[in-house]
Amino acid sequence: MSDNVKITVNDNGPYRVKGDVELVDAEGNAFETKKMISLCRCGHSSNKPFCDGSHRQIGFESEPRAE
Repeated sequence: MSDNVKITVNDNGPYRVKGDVELVDAEGNAFETKKMISLCRCGHSSNKPFCDGSHRQIGFESEPRAE
């Protein structure tokens, strides 16, 4: 099994995280995660830090590219 974790910045959407990761809050409490999670970038999710698709309703736009 690979230890690699891949984070993809989706155009106009969430960060997609694939792999075994531990996601903790500011107090060190762990969120329950799966092998693939989507993290909110728009700030409007009602299930933060996870994406709930709210970016579609608010018209969130962001398409960053690596240089």
